[in-house]
Amino acid sequence: MKQQSLNQTKQLVYAALGIALVFVCTVFVNLRLPIAANGGLVHLGNVPLFIIAIVYGRRFGALAGGIGMALFDVVGGWFLWAPFTLVIVGLMGYTIGAICEKHRTLSAYVLALTAACLIKVVGYYGAEGIIYGNWLAPMASIPGNLVQIGVAAVIVLPVLAKLRKNVPVSSWARGHK
Repeated sequence: MKQQSLNQTKQLVYAALGIALVFVCTVFVNLRLPIAANGGLVHLGNVPLFIIAIVYGRRFGALAGGIGMALFDVVGGWFLWAPFTLVIVGLMGYTIGAICEKHRTLSAYVLALTAACLIKVVGYYGAEGIIYGNWLAPMASIPGNLVQIGVAAVIVLPVLAKLRKNVPVSSWARGHK
């Protein structure tokens, strides 16, 4: 019983740390883009999201991404976006984790990040269409979404290569699923 309680506590701490890392990187490392009519935002919150999802799996990826970025929307005054962000980014984290739990290769990481990019572009296109009632205007947000995922991927892939070299992949998510 004591071991189970300790394991649950560790999982809670990992989830909270993931949420906090995503939130902090979204809040403090961001740039507003002049190309989108709604003031598009490029941030580095995807970096910890991607690493957490790849290392700790789908559940932690979904929690860290969905809650961390939705919390940013609430605190940053983007209230209307928070429910969409919770679902879209939660799904991104879940998908990355699901792909990478089974396959721990560079090609799996690239596939997972590509899937996340597709989810982000389609999800936020739909959300913006619903929010603004215009299905043409969301086209202007696509370049910012692509840049955001691309920049995160350029940072994350070398970090993961370094992690793989120094930490055995088999120990990454041991006991954390």
